[in-house]
Amino acid sequence: MSIKILRLPDVITRTGLSRSTIYLQISDNRFPRPVSLGARAVGWLESDIDRWIETRIELAQTEWEGKGRKQNA
Repeated sequence: MSIKILRLPDVITRTGLSRSTIYLQISDNRFPRPVSLGARAVGWLESDIDRWIETRIELAQTEWEGKGRKQNA
């Protein structure tokens, strides 16, 4: 298993979130925390970002399916 670290520009590209939104969600415990890479550098585990994206997709599908059931009921 290889571990890949993503820097902020890659996280922004993958998630579609802005820098400020990422850090706001981190402070609200709704986004993975970065790991320290040095005195002034951080990165995110690719696996954490992938898991966060998968969770957002699952939540969106659940909400969409729930709305569809309400309309058909």
